[in-house]
Amino acid sequence: MADSVTIKRDVILRAIVTEKLKEQLDEEFEEAIGQIDQRITQLDIGARQYVTEMQRSDIQQAMALRQQIEAEKRRMRQAKDQLIQRQRAIAELELGSEIIRGTLESEAEISVGDNLQTALRGVEIVVKDDEVVEIRETEGGISVDSEEEVTPEVATEVETPTIERP
Repeated sequence: MADSVTIKRDVILRAIVTEKLKEQLDEEFEEAIGQIDQRITQLDIGARQYVTEMQRSDIQQAMALRQQIEAEKRRMRQAKDQLIQRQRAIAELELGSEIIRGTLESEAEISVGDNLQTALRGVEIVVKDDEVVEIRETEGGISVDSEEEVTPEVATEVETPTIERP
Protein backbone atom coordinates (compact mmCIF):
# COMPACT_ATOMS: atom_id res chain seq x y z
CA MET A 1 0.00 0.00 0.00
CA ALA A 2 1.34 3.42 -0.98
CA ASP A 3 2.32 5.94 1.72
CA SER A 4 2.04 8.92 -0.60
CA VAL A 5 0.57 10.03 -3.88
CA THR A 6 1.29 12.89 -6.24
CA ILE A 7 -1.70 14.92 -7.37
CA LYS A 8 -2.08 17.74 -9.86
CA ARG A 9 -3.58 21.04 -8.84
CA ASP A 10 -4.27 24.31 -10.61
CA VAL A 11 -2.15 27.37 -10.03
CA ILE A 12 -3.46 30.84 -10.86
CA LEU A 13 -1.05 33.05 -12.76
CA ARG A 14 -1.54 36.71 -11.81
CA ALA A 15 0.25 39.68 -13.31
CA ILE A 16 0.83 43.13 -11.90
CA VAL A 17 -0.26 45.68 -14.49
CA THR A 18 2.62 47.70 -15.95
CA GLU A 19 2.95 49.70 -19.16
CA LYS A 20 4.98 46.83 -20.61
CA LEU A 21 2.19 44.34 -19.81
CA LYS A 22 -0.45 46.62 -21.30
CA GLU A 23 1.57 46.85 -24.53
CA GLN A 24 2.10 43.09 -24.58
CA LEU A 25 -1.63 42.43 -24.06
CA ASP A 26 -2.54 44.95 -26.75
CA GLU A 27 -0.25 43.12 -29.21
CA GLU A 28 -1.74 39.73 -28.26
CA PHE A 29 -5.26 41.02 -28.83
CA GLU A 30 -4.30 42.64 -32.16
CA GLU A 31 -2.86 39.32 -33.31
CA ALA A 32 -5.98 37.40 -32.24
CA ILE A 33 -8.26 39.93 -33.98
CA GLY A 34 -6.14 39.63 -37.13
CA GLN A 35 -6.45 35.84 -37.04
CA ILE A 36 -10.23 36.07 -36.90
CA ASP A 37 -10.21 38.53 -39.82
CA GLN A 38 -8.09 36.03 -41.78
CA ARG A 39 -10.49 33.20 -41.01
CA ILE A 40 -13.46 35.26 -42.17
CA THR A 41 -11.63 36.14 -45.40
CA GLN A 42 -10.65 32.50 -46.01
CA LEU A 43 -14.22 31.39 -45.38
CA ASP A 44 -15.52 34.02 -47.80
CA ILE A 45 -13.12 33.04 -50.57
CA GLY A 46 -13.59 29.29 -50.21
CA ALA A 47 -17.32 29.47 -49.77
CA ARG A 48 -17.98 31.87 -52.64
CA GLN A 49 -16.47 29.52 -55.21
CA TYR A 50 -18.05 26.41 -53.76
CA VAL A 51 -21.54 27.93 -53.40
CA THR A 52 -21.37 29.20 -56.99
CA GLU A 53 -20.57 25.68 -58.19
CA MET A 54 -23.31 24.19 -56.04
CA GLN A 55 -25.94 26.65 -57.31
CA ARG A 56 -25.60 25.11 -60.77
CA SER A 57 -26.66 21.69 -59.50
CA ASP A 58 -28.77 22.22 -56.35
CA ILE A 59 -29.99 25.71 -55.54
CA GLN A 60 -31.67 24.72 -52.26
CA GLN A 61 -28.57 23.02 -50.92
CA ALA A 62 -26.53 26.06 -51.98
CA MET A 63 -28.91 28.38 -50.10
CA ALA A 64 -28.72 26.19 -46.98
CA LEU A 65 -24.93 26.20 -47.16
CA ARG A 66 -24.87 29.97 -47.62
CA GLN A 67 -26.99 30.34 -44.46
CA GLN A 68 -24.58 28.12 -42.53
CA ILE A 69 -21.64 30.16 -43.76
CA GLU A 70 -23.31 33.44 -42.82
CA ALA A 71 -24.10 32.06 -39.35
CA GLU A 72 -20.46 31.07 -38.91
CA LYS A 73 -19.29 34.49 -40.06
CA ARG A 74 -21.66 36.13 -37.54
CA ARG A 75 -20.22 33.92 -34.80
CA MET A 76 -16.69 34.91 -35.80
CA ARG A 77 -17.61 38.61 -35.87
CA GLN A 78 -19.12 38.28 -32.39
CA ALA A 79 -15.87 36.72 -31.16
CA LYS A 80 -13.96 39.57 -32.78
CA ASP A 81 -16.24 42.16 -31.13
CA GLN A 82 -15.65 40.45 -27.78
CA LEU A 83 -11.90 40.70 -28.31
CA ILE A 84 -12.14 44.37 -29.25
CA GLN A 85 -14.12 45.12 -26.09
CA ARG A 86 -11.60 43.28 -23.94
CA GLN A 87 -8.75 45.04 -25.73
CA ARG A 88 -10.31 48.43 -24.94
CA ALA A 89 -10.60 47.40 -21.28
CA ILE A 90 -6.84 46.87 -21.17
CA ALA A 91 -6.25 50.59 -21.66
CA GLU A 92 -8.38 51.22 -18.57
CA LEU A 93 -6.38 48.86 -16.33
CA GLU A 94 -4.84 50.67 -13.38
CA LEU A 95 -1.07 50.42 -13.13
CA GLY A 96 -0.09 48.30 -10.14
CA SER A 97 -3.37 46.36 -10.05
CA GLU A 98 -3.40 42.59 -10.52
CA ILE A 99 -5.05 40.66 -13.32
CA ILE A 100 -5.41 36.94 -13.93
CA ARG A 101 -3.39 35.79 -16.94
CA GLY A 102 -4.41 32.15 -16.79
CA THR A 103 -3.91 28.90 -14.95
CA LEU A 104 -1.02 26.48 -14.79
CA GLU A 105 -0.70 23.03 -13.25
CA SER A 106 1.56 21.95 -10.44
CA GLU A 107 2.11 18.70 -8.62
CA ALA A 108 1.67 18.26 -4.90
CA GLU A 109 2.73 15.27 -2.83
CA ILE A 110 0.21 13.98 -0.29
CA SER A 111 1.38 11.51 2.32
CA VAL A 112 -0.39 9.48 4.94
CA GLY A 113 -0.99 11.75 7.93
CA ASP A 114 -1.03 15.00 5.90
CA ASN A 115 -3.84 17.48 6.33
CA LEU A 116 -5.81 17.21 3.07
CA GLN A 117 -7.09 20.80 3.25
CA THR A 118 -3.53 22.08 3.50
CA ALA A 119 -2.41 19.96 0.55
CA LEU A 120 -5.31 21.15 -1.60
CA ARG A 121 -4.80 24.85 -0.92
CA GLY A 122 -4.81 27.03 -3.95
CA VAL A 123 -1.56 28.48 -5.20
CA GLU A 124 -1.09 31.76 -7.02
CA ILE A 125 2.04 32.97 -8.77
CA VAL A 126 2.32 36.74 -9.10
CA VAL A 127 4.57 38.15 -11.82
CA LYS A 128 5.63 41.64 -12.77
CA ASP A 129 7.02 41.98 -16.29
CA ASP A 130 7.56 38.18 -16.39
CA GLU A 131 9.52 38.12 -13.11
CA VAL A 132 8.02 36.12 -10.24
CA VAL A 133 7.52 38.50 -7.34
CA GLU A 134 5.34 36.40 -5.03
CA ILE A 135 3.94 32.92 -4.53
CA ARG A 136 0.75 32.78 -2.46
CA GLU A 137 -1.23 29.99 -0.88
CA THR A 138 -4.97 30.51 -0.67
CA GLU A 139 -7.59 28.77 1.43
CA GLY A 140 -9.46 25.98 -0.31
CA GLY A 141 -9.08 25.16 -3.97
CA ILE A 142 -9.09 27.67 -6.75
CA SER A 143 -11.35 28.35 -9.65
CA VAL A 144 -11.07 30.98 -12.31
CA ASP A 145 -14.02 32.38 -14.20
CA SER A 146 -12.94 32.73 -17.83
CA GLU A 147 -14.40 36.25 -17.85
CA GLU A 148 -11.77 37.25 -15.25
CA GLU A 149 -8.84 36.15 -17.41
CA VAL A 150 -7.16 38.85 -19.43
CA THR A 151 -6.05 36.84 -22.41
CA PRO A 152 -7.22 36.71 -26.02
CA GLU A 153 -7.49 32.92 -26.02
CA VAL A 154 -10.91 33.00 -24.40
CA ALA A 155 -12.59 34.58 -27.36
CA THR A 156 -10.55 33.12 -30.20
CA GLU A 157 -11.78 29.59 -29.84
CA VAL A 158 -13.50 29.92 -33.18
CA GLU A 159 -13.01 27.00 -35.50
CA THR A 160 -12.74 27.59 -39.18
CA PRO A 161 -15.37 25.39 -40.77
CA THR A 162 -14.39 23.05 -43.55
CA ILE A 163 -16.41 22.93 -46.71
CA GLU A 164 -16.88 19.38 -47.86
CA ARG A 165 -17.64 18.69 -51.47
CA PRO A 166 -20.32 16.04 -52.13
